[in-house]
Amino acid sequence: MFLTGLVLILALVLFLPFLFHRVEENLELFLFIMGIGAASISGIMNFKLILQALEEPLMITGAVLAAGLLFHFMKEKFIRCSNWLLTKIALPVLIFGIILGLGLISSIITAIIAAIILVELIALLPVKKEQKVVIAVIACFSIGLGATLTPLGEPLATIAVSKLDKDFFYLLNLLGKYIIPALFILALAGAIYTARCTRTTSEPMIAIEPSTITLPAKSSVKETVKRAFKVYLFVMALVFLGEGFQPLINAFIINLDSRLLYWVNTISAVLDNATLTAAEVNLNMSDLQVRAILIGLLISGGMLVPGNIPNIICASRLKIPSREWAKIGLPIGLALLIIYYLILF
Repeated sequence: MFLTGLVLILALVLFLPFLFHRVEENLELFLFIMGIGAASISGIMNFKLILQALEEPLMITGAVLAAGLLFHFMKEKFIRCSNWLLTKIALPVLIFGIILGLGLISSIITAIIAAIILVELIALLPVKKEQKVVIAVIACFSIGLGATLTPLGEPLATIAVSKLDKDFFYLLNLLGKYIIPALFILALAGAIYTARCTRTTSEPMIAIEPSTITLPAKSSVKETVKRAFKVYLFVMALVFLGEGFQPLINAFIINLDSRLLYWVNTISAVLDNATLTAAEVNLNMSDLQVRAILIGLLISGGMLVPGNIPNIICASRLKIPSREWAKIGLPIGLALLIIYYLILF
């Protein structure tokens, strides 16, 4: 009976943010409530889980808060640096470099730090809000894919290497020839999109003047703290959701054929992909099976806001609604999933 309740909660998580604007505006709180519900229905709500949910977001939240305050107090220097780059490098080329560069180094500096750098760079770009959204989504796909090339990049990679008892370069050898070309393609897509925007827009794309930023310091600091708290609540929600849905994963997912599992893993668009990796990957799997599981999880994680930490950071900082993210993320993710399925199988 409790599995029915978990299926209902999963359906609510998938559809309510797109159906009701109020839910979309308060996505962090909604997911937190759904996470509490999932953990309670599964019967695993206890002090240990609560402590885990309180502790796990601390590093991410601290990084977001510290970086946000740093960018706030040094905003003029960052803007001058951004303007200098814009005078030296064509905007499409700069976008190509940002998407590719952060995708490649995210496996070393971690996906969280890469996302923090990304979001502040995008905030300074002299383009319209809707164009920033497209660039952010593409770049988050790049970071999400690139971060898995070493165990340092993100929890999914750390768990996979640990469970398979492999060395530091295992994932680079296993996934590198599939992921690195994708990073170039995503960067090229971002550059082409930006080039088209610069040709078709009626407004010239000019550099940002530091003097035009008149937001009071208190207000900006308050917004930075508020944004960090939202990230904290979001990660807490993902912990509760991931643990709460574990019985559902065990009952219906982990024993599926790898071809079917590839598509079923699209649920990582709303669930923590590290949790799914921990449940699905084991020592008895072939490289093809592991590759299919991880690539399916990584691509799906970019499709919706809750699917990956970089998505959450970007959506919070740039105020990107779930619906706007999905309009861009779903088509990109679906195209990548189809291409990789044909390549893998």
